[in-house]
Amino acid sequence: MTTTPQAVRRASPRTRRPANPAAPDPSAGLLPQAEPVRLLDPDGTPLPSRADYPEPPVEALREMYRRMVVGRRFDTQATALTKQGRLAVYPSSRGQEACQVGATLAVRDTDWVFPTYRESMALVSRGIDPVEVLTLLRGDWHCGYDPTRVHTAPQCTPLATQCVHAAGLAYGESYQGRDTVALAFIGDGATSEGDFHEGVNFAAVFKAPVVYFVQNNKYAISVPLSRQTAAPSLAYKGVGYGVPSEQVDGNDPVAVLAVLTRAVAHARAGHGPFLVEAHTYRMEPHTNADDATRYRDADEVEAWRDRDPVARLETYLRNRGALDDAAVAAIAEEAEAYAADLRDRMNAQPTVDPLSLFDHVYAEPTPQLVEQREQVRAELAAARDEEGDA
Repeated sequence: MTTTPQAVRRASPRTRRPANPAAPDPSAGLLPQAEPVRLLDPDGTPLPSRADYPEPPVEALREMYRRMVVGRRFDTQATALTKQGRLAVYPSSRGQEACQVGATLAVRDTDWVFPTYRESMALVSRGIDPVEVLTLLRGDWHCGYDPTRVHTAPQCTPLATQCVHAAGLAYGESYQGRDTVALAFIGDGATSEGDFHEGVNFAAVFKAPVVYFVQNNKYAISVPLSRQTAAPSLAYKGVGYGVPSEQVDGNDPVAVLAVLTRAVAHARAGHGPFLVEAHTYRMEPHTNADDATRYRDADEVEAWRDRDPVARLETYLRNRGALDDAAVAAIAEEAEAYAADLRDRMNAQPTVDPLSLFDHVYAEPTPQLVEQREQVRAELAAARDEEGDA
């Protein structure tokens, strides 16, 4: 039998590196835990306490419950406004309340948040006027609130572009000696985009204080997670960039707040970015234009309904004596008043100025833009004259 050079090279002991028990594990401290962090059972029963993720103060959890209830009622009202023609589209975040609210509670008001189009609930939880939040979805403006005033970037429709924005802002803040943290919301589908790679890689190399928060709600519109990645979970993507990561039960409000609190502290301390994956579920269709029955069945949705994060936290707080019938009723009443005010203000017809199309295109309008604006102004004036003559 003739031995080929390739076979000799494969068999040569010099090509096999013996294991070195003393060599450090390069992935140490980067890999997430094998199972998502969970501090409450689905029925609200507390699990054994953990030193790595201490339970947040009960006052913070009570406030989290209040914001989740108000946020859910806002979400329901926004869905109704879409059906009434007051919104062009609305991506519901029902079922993801623990993620939406937990993220806003984990950061300071002076930190920056980078939302996707699905983070309307997070934005109102952050204290932004709900009418301003829905301006984008009504089609009035690209962003209805002042980002610099509320330290919140405009809602991002293109997938994953906010990952790069967050890395850049966080690096700039760090470079100027400020301890600002940027938190970027990401969907599971966005982790398949190049901007996700570029943002996380830049943040890792330059130790930008960013928390990348992936809400894995199992579907990128209709594409299931199994068609997106072969990784054990999306949190394992962090190790490829040298970024520590963790996965958490996204329907466990206590665990979500605990994990994100630690992630934010890690970034603020100057240790660079942190990646968190929350396992949750989108109860409603992708948007009102989606038919979710085409790609998932009712049994799957019902199984996740039993893991309701709002009911889970309510049960826990009741058992701890931090919530009673009167408090629950008062919070529900607050949520109804919030929805009624939103409904009344959204039912008012907005004033639309066609010339506003030319505002904010350039800091200094170009001659071509000025010319186009004057053409539109002349056409509008002519149309008004014709109406007057009629």
